[in-house]
Amino acid sequence: MAAPVFRIDAHQHFWRYRPEAYPWIGPGMDALAEDRLPADLLAELRAQRLDAAIAVQARGEREETRFLLELANAHDWIAGVVGWEDLTAADLEARLEALSGEHKLVGFRHQVQDEPDVAAFLSAPAFERGIALLQIWGYAYDVLVLGHQLKPAVEFCGRHGNHWLVLDHLGKPPLEAFARDPEAMTRWKAALAPLKDMPHVACKLSGLLTEADWRKGVTVRDVHHARQCLDVALDVFGPQRLMFGSDWPVCLLAASYGTVYDVLHVWAEERLSTTERADLWGGTATRCYNLQPKA
Repeated sequence: MAAPVFRIDAHQHFWRYRPEAYPWIGPGMDALAEDRLPADLLAELRAQRLDAAIAVQARGEREETRFLLELANAHDWIAGVVGWEDLTAADLEARLEALSGEHKLVGFRHQVQDEPDVAAFLSAPAFERGIALLQIWGYAYDVLVLGHQLKPAVEFCGRHGNHWLVLDHLGKPPLEAFARDPEAMTRWKAALAPLKDMPHVACKLSGLLTEADWRKGVTVRDVHHARQCLDVALDVFGPQRLMFGSDWPVCLLAASYGTVYDVLHVWAEERLSTTERADLWGGTATRCYNLQPKA
C-alpha cells in the first residue's frame, strides 16, 4: 500500500502585531494589522485537507526565529520554520551551532526585496560566505525578490548550488502590470528562464493574487494571468520542483484562503499527474526542507 501523502502549506506567517515591528503593513492592510497565530490558521488547513504548514519569517530580527520555533514546538502540525539570521555575522557558525538542536528549523530567509540595491546585497562577500555556510549545514534558503529584481537573484542562485534554494512567490510576477503592458509577462518570463537549468532551485507557487491590484479587487483576468504564470512555472521548474504555499495571512488582502487554494487546485488537476500533484502538495517541500512526515 502506498504511503499516505503528507500535504503541506509550505509558506505562511504568524505574528503578534505591533506597528513598529511590521512597518511593511501599511494603509489599506487592515486585514493584517492584528495578531495572526496558529489557532487562526488551523481551520483553514483542515478545510483543505492539509496536514501541516511551514512558518516563514516576516521580521528581520533574530527574535523572530525564536518566536516561530516556540510556536512550532507547541504545535506538531507546524512542520518547519524558515527563520531569520544575520548571515553576514562574523560568528555565524557559532550562531548556527546554538540552533542545531532545533529540529524544526529548516531554513532561513531575508526580505531581500526591500534592500535598496538587491544586486549589491546578494553579491556582498560576507553574505555570500553566509549562504555557503548555510548550505554546508544543510539549511534551505528562501529567495524573496520582486519581479523586476529577478536578474540578480537568478545570478545569485547560479553561484550557490550546493543545497536547496527556494524562490518565493514564483518571483512575484507583476500581475497588475500584465493588464496594461503586454510585454510585462514576456520580460518576467525571460528573467525566470535561466532557473530551468538550476536543479537546486525549487519554487513556491504562492502569493500570486496579491500581485494583482487587490485594492480594486481581484478579477477574472487576474486569475487568468495567474494561471498563465503557473504554466510558466511548470515549464521552468518541472513538476518536481514546485510546492504550494498560501502566503496566509498576506493572501487575505486579495482573496480568502479557500480561493487561493482553489486556483492552484483546479490548475493542478488539469495539468499534473497524480504523482506530480503529490509533489506539489507536499513531496517537494518535504525534500527541500528535509521534513519528517507524520507516521
